[in-house]
Amino acid sequence: PVAAGSVVVPYGHVIGNEKWRGSEVAQKLQGKVRLIFEDGLGLVDFHLPNRTCILYISEADLVAGDEFKRRLVKFRNARNLRGLVIVEKTQISDQYFSAVQKFVVLELGMVLLPVANQGEAAQLVVQLVSVREQSRDQGSNPFLRKQRPPPAEPALLQTAQRIPGVGKTKALLLLQRFGSIHGLCNASLSELEQVVGQTAAQQIHAF
Repeated sequence: PVAAGSVVVPYGHVIGNEKWRGSEVAQKLQGKVRLIFEDGLGLVDFHLPNRTCILYISEADLVAGDEFKRRLVKFRNARNLRGLVIVEKTQISDQYFSAVQKFVVLELGMVLLPVANQGEAAQLVVQLVSVREQSRDQGSNPFLRKQRPPPAEPALLQTAQRIPGVGKTKALLLLQRFGSIHGLCNASLSELEQVVGQTAAQQIHAF
């Protein structure tokens, strides 16, 4: 079953699935966020504040076959969960990556973030937690909403720059226009063309 859909995670905390206790991800998260382990999280690997959940697909999962796809579909069908999928893209798993990317992004409509190893995944989780913190602080001040949109968060900027053909300037323009990686994933070709021109838009859309 998909458990813990109604978990409320305090800001600055991450709830991790018990199976990650002692892992490299857990060690790298310690001291940067308050990490609490729980046993009944079902499919979810990590719960972040603001009801965001992370499914972590490791190199071993990719090499082992299609079991991870069943997890993803179950997760996608759980209406009360907002999910990000973190996938280990290494020399070994690289050959499987484009198929996984198509499945997650195009078929399931979920956000996929590639990482090279568990250490990089931990950095990403810390950045996501701090982005949530900052957006909460801004949301509580009604005067801040009327200003221009805030500059893109470093974590989002770094993620956008992983798209082929996207440097810092284009990443900034894209995030200012679409607001998030999710918005960018769902942008049409013509919307992208208005921001970065035809050639770059086709590269981004294909990716």
